[in-house]
Amino acid sequence: MPAYPAAAPAARPPGSRGLAPALLVCLAAPAFFVLRVPWPGWLLLAAGLAAALLVERRGAREPEPLQPDRSEARVEVGEHPQDGAGEASLRRPSLVRDLSLIALGLLIVSGIPLKAELDNLAMLRFALALGGAVVAPYVVSRFVFRDRATGFPWRGGGRWSAFQWTWLVVVLVLGWLVLPFYFITSGVYQNWPVVDTPELIARLFVGVGAVGIWDELFFICTCFALLRRHFPDWQANLLQAVVFVSFLWELGYQAWGPLLTIPFALLQGLIFMRTRSLAYVVTVHLLFDAVVFAVLVHAHNPGVLGGLFLVSP
Repeated sequence: MPAYPAAAPAARPPGSRGLAPALLVCLAAPAFFVLRVPWPGWLLLAAGLAAALLVERRGAREPEPLQPDRSEARVEVGEHPQDGAGEASLRRPSLVRDLSLIALGLLIVSGIPLKAELDNLAMLRFALALGGAVVAPYVVSRFVFRDRATGFPWRGGGRWSAFQWTWLVVVLVLGWLVLPFYFITSGVYQNWPVVDTPELIARLFVGVGAVGIWDELFFICTCFALLRRHFPDWQANLLQAVVFVSFLWELGYQAWGPLLTIPFALLQGLIFMRTRSLAYVVTVHLLFDAVVFAVLVHAHNPGVLGGLFLVSP
């Protein structure tokens, strides 16, 4: 039996009035992470939340049947709901609350520079900010709003299928073919620090993997899960991809990187919808990042990995 129930029908039809506020909130991410100018991001967040409040107040005056909570972070089958979770699952999800959780995470992440660095202070800064961006929305949702809107469904829908195992192999092959060409011919590998000692290589390995796991915790299990409570899956996926790709841009995936990161973000959302498994999307991401790590080592230390890749600096 799957660990999590199948998603309920969409709470609002395509073209919902709530889409504009959600888009404003998500567009704060390019302001923070692409333009790197905070005040437009602050204005977009404020405008999005204000618009969501107006939409919610107008909706409260209109009769509308109650909709089930669409979050994938629901209580597991067989558990007894706590803290009003059972009642929350039959309430209309609050657009203002859910967008405020996304805004909270964005504000926390935007508080630090995202330039890849490997010294102790930089790694501590990343750990605190990125960790806070996941933990804070979860804590507020569970203990302040008491609606369990976010969560981390590790087990998902059961055992992995043959197709899922095959996709893992495909990810490795695609990464091996595409990533060296992207990083080396565009020169974006220089956005990451030189790693020419065993200690720096180890730090890079830890940093790349940790950020990859965080990506799925925040962009998929937080942003995407919150957006799915209000919009059809395809709209929620496009919105989360705006945030996901913007973060990756500042992290270093620049030049023509969005041609890779946009499909990757959308595919991760689609995989999560189909598998309901955090473990699987994290595995996909870590395999991809393992190739990223190897390419960065190769680019900064030509010849150290022999002829592993077809492209060399």
